[in-house]
This record gives sequence, C-alpha cells and structure tokens, in this order.
Amino acid sequence: MVHELAEFERAPEQCRLTANQLRAALFPADRPAALFGHVAVDGAGAPLGYALWFLNFSTWAGVHGVYLEDLYVRPAARGTGAGRRLLAALAQVCVERGYERLEWVMIDWNPAGDFYRAVGAAPTDGWVPYRLTGPALRALAERSGAVPAPVEFGPVHQRVESGPGGTP
Repeated sequence: MVHELAEFERAPEQCRLTANQLRAALFPADRPAALFGHVAVDGAGAPLGYALWFLNFSTWAGVHGVYLEDLYVRPAARGTGAGRRLLAALAQVCVERGYERLEWVMIDWNPAGDFYRAVGAAPTDGWVPYRLTGPALRALAERSGAVPAPVEFGPVHQRVESGPGGTP
C-alpha cells in the first residue's frame, strides 16, 4: 500500500521501499523497533489502509509524541471509517502512554484536510518543514568532523550537565 500512496501523491518514481525493507524496519532482529504500524482490515481480513508512525520528543513538554509518517486508506475504503479508526488507535497510544501530541505533515492539495479538521486536528501555523536529502545531506555529513571542541557526541547518558535549577 505504500506504493499506492506514492501513486496517489503523484510521485510513484520516488518510492523505492521494498517489502523486505519495511519488514526489517518494523521487525528488526538486532535492535528495538523504531517504526510502528497499524493496519485497518475488513471483515475478511483484507487490508483497507495503514498508518506508519514513530516517536518524536517535545523538549518543551518533556514527553514523547507520535509522528504519523503515513496514513493511507485505499480509495474503495474511504468514507468507511477506516482512516478515523487508524487515527483513533494512534490517539489511544498517545493517551495511554502520556504523550501530548500526534502530528503529521500533509501535502497541501490533499482533500483529507477536511477529514483531519473534522476529527479536531489543526494545521501548525508558523512552522515550516525542512528536509535535507541527497547531495546536501552528504555535504553536511562530511562537515561533521569540523565541529570545534568541546562538543562531545555519544550516548546522552554518558554526560549531562545541568544549568541553574537543574535545567539542561
């Protein structure tokens, strides 16, 4: 269905995901999963849609949230409540775990905006998504060795210094 979503978003040539890559991301053998998914199915078990998500973190709220990478419902299943049930399942994850937000980005021409507003979601005014890919990503990565001391990289639990009042 990921390739169906890419077709819907008018970018099928950009979707290179394989079934093995998705399986490895959802069920890694060598580390805890960082990508999670829900699938909506009909009474016969046929897939109607899916949600792929991962955790983000709010430094201001001090808690995780859910970032919805993909929400897709097959055209024949739109209007059946499958998308609402998928979003409700993610909202339940947030509430049960004490996460304060569920967020995502939508292509501006997607008619699902009305659906999102109907469930109580609102656009995040004033925030502009950015992305680094391809040559720009590699060029910036090549500069990672040019960071002056005393910046240290490593697991956060190795060294944390507090400011006044115990704030990082």
